[in-house]
Amino acid sequence: MTNISADTPIASKNDLNVPWYKTLNRTQWNTLAASNLGWLFDGFENYALILTAGPALRQLLDPAFHAQVPFYVGVIIGINLLGWGIGGLLGGILADYIGRKRMMVLAIMAYSIMTGLSAFAFSWWSFAALRFMVGIAVGSEWATGSSMIAELWPDRARGKGAGLMQCGLGMGFFLASLVWLFIAPIGPNSWRYMYMVGVLPALLTLWIRRSIPESEVWEKTNDRREAAQERKRRGEQLSVSDERITRFTLTDLLTDGTTRRYTIAAFLMSLTSTVGFWSISTWVPPYIGSLAASEGIPVAQWTSYVGMCFTAGAIVGYAGFGFLADAFGRKPVTLTFFALSFILTPALFFLTKDPRALLVLAFVNAIFVSGQHSWMPIWLPELYPTRMRATALAFVFNGPRFISFMGPMLAGSMIVMFGGFVEAAMTLSCIYVVGFVAAFFLPETRGKPLPA
Repeated sequence: MTNISADTPIASKNDLNVPWYKTLNRTQWNTLAASNLGWLFDGFENYALILTAGPALRQLLDPAFHAQVPFYVGVIIGINLLGWGIGGLLGGILADYIGRKRMMVLAIMAYSIMTGLSAFAFSWWSFAALRFMVGIAVGSEWATGSSMIAELWPDRARGKGAGLMQCGLGMGFFLASLVWLFIAPIGPNSWRYMYMVGVLPALLTLWIRRSIPESEVWEKTNDRREAAQERKRRGEQLSVSDERITRFTLTDLLTDGTTRRYTIAAFLMSLTSTVGFWSISTWVPPYIGSLAASEGIPVAQWTSYVGMCFTAGAIVGYAGFGFLADAFGRKPVTLTFFALSFILTPALFFLTKDPRALLVLAFVNAIFVSGQHSWMPIWLPELYPTRMRATALAFVFNGPRFISFMGPMLAGSMIVMFGGFVEAAMTLSCIYVVGFVAAFFLPETRGKPLPA
């Protein structure tokens, strides 16, 4: 009788006559769970900041500066995003050198500890410094999780796994909203308790260390890198492949002709997704809130409704993108999401003034505006070899944040400049044309093995 290990899939991963989920073993499911939870807690930490920054600054600032709280909130969130960009790039590079699993554990431990320390901020600048450190730690997790899913999941199900991982962000937003619902009424120090809750993700690392293996693909590549570096130290002549693997990964990414072309196109696509989300999505709650106010409907209640609808749509989009990309291909699905974002963004602000109808439009809009982010964990790992994969993902995903953290501020200026939400939205939605055109310069990779 044959013994079946828990790490043995129910059916062959190459058998197209069985459902995809039966081709996965426990290790692959555990990898998805770890990556999803890591990204979920990333979402929790970031949305917790949005929820608590106002109450925190009202306590940390001198009462004479309370009228400027919105300005300081913008500064804190901008600093957090800047830290996210820096940490994301550093984390991706480190994941290529010290391993996917080790970097994931370090990132989750770091953002859990730094979030907990945020509860003890004693001034606005100490709060800003701690949130910058949280941003660095949070940013370093995404590329690691995306690389692990890509390297451990089979070719035919890779898109689904990456999409299911990506929806953890929306789930984290929901969780933060739910936790804050119970903690907010505690009193003036409720924001401190919220950050203390943020320490709990550190417990996840105990499970990851026990249940998730290091990527075998990365281990083989790292062995090749170390062997090539040893030959280089001895003064031996290196082959072309050995020369490449000994280069600093960020240098290799930008000097190799093929990867440089991919990176330019992918960077423009990532800039499109990031600017579109951080700029346009921030207008949806205040826009519908203003319409609700004009009809005498409670603004806070409807702002909450639209936030829930938008986040629910995002979760559907994140996961749905992966299933569609595995069925129809990376390029056509990405092009469709960019095109529908271009159409639906002005439609959301132009077609109707009925707040109830706008809730539906917000849900549908989020499927494409937020859900399009799944092209990155799905398509990007299939474009780059293992030696630089995490570095490339981190650069493309986080690089645009150095530009997009200005998005909400520029968006507010555009509303004033163009005289309202509708005109500004129709103007800014043109950013999706850039992503649509850039996508044509990337090759289709559906069902293909990862580059070695």
